[in-house]
Amino acid sequence: MATKNLGPSSFLTQLVCLFTLFFISPSKSSIDSFIYAGCSQIKYIPNSPYESNLNSLLTSLVNSATYAAYNKFSVVGSSPNDIIYGLYQCRGDLSMPDCAMCVARAVSQFGSLCSHNCGGAIQLDGCFVKYDNTSFVGQEDKTVVTKKCGPSPNGYDAESMGRRDAVLGSLGAGGGLYRVGGAQDVQGLAQCVGDLNAGQCQDCLSESIKRLRSECGGGVYGDMFLAKCYARYSTGGAHAYASSRSDHDSHTESEKTFAIIIGLLAGVALIIILATFMRRAFGGNGEFLI
Repeated sequence: MATKNLGPSSFLTQLVCLFTLFFISPSKSSIDSFIYAGCSQIKYIPNSPYESNLNSLLTSLVNSATYAAYNKFSVVGSSPNDIIYGLYQCRGDLSMPDCAMCVARAVSQFGSLCSHNCGGAIQLDGCFVKYDNTSFVGQEDKTVVTKKCGPSPNGYDAESMGRRDAVLGSLGAGGGLYRVGGAQDVQGLAQCVGDLNAGQCQDCLSESIKRLRSECGGGVYGDMFLAKCYARYSTGGAHAYASSRSDHDSHTESEKTFAIIIGLLAGVALIIILATFMRRAFGGNGEFLI
């Protein structure tokens, strides 16, 4: 069986993913909370070129999340059937360490949730990751993928619902891909995936907010996730999110972990450079070359 030799740059790329996943132990953090997953019905053959391209794509997504809150990639194989598209989107209030950890967490779940599926999507509380063998980037999709409505309290609280509607209205009117709002005991949050333009995002969020109002009624909280955007609200702290990871302690902890990962990668890189120099210096056979 042939073995594929990895050069230093390729080896480091794999280590980025490996170390990131290694240091993200199971957590109850809100950014890691599972919301939904979906997988295509078509499957690829194990150990095929498609699987190799998928591994390359997912590695690129994890690596990119260390410096950008959104990115998209495509990997083209030797056959048109092996092309694959993918993207990720982190919640707008996350730090880069939190974003990288969330994306790595989502990517690590594809193996169990979408094993050998040609397409898959995972939404965690703090990030969204999707890949497929057909292009979906830049295309609006208002399909409802999941919704959750909280219970209605005894008696309709007109004042609270009025504030809720005002917050949802501000989310629908505000510009940008990421939007937050609040009024006294009401929190609101909305976001589009970064591949949508301003008009597509506005159209998607308008649909999500409209469905929240009509389908969650007087619920104390509501989540409406469409394929390319979502809107959420919570009254009285019934379903806190958005700024729940913005406190100093949580950011300090994630930044420490991030620094450890970078430090280890730097150490491994130094070892690889030294080993490469020694191999070249001795010609690969123990004979020193001048």
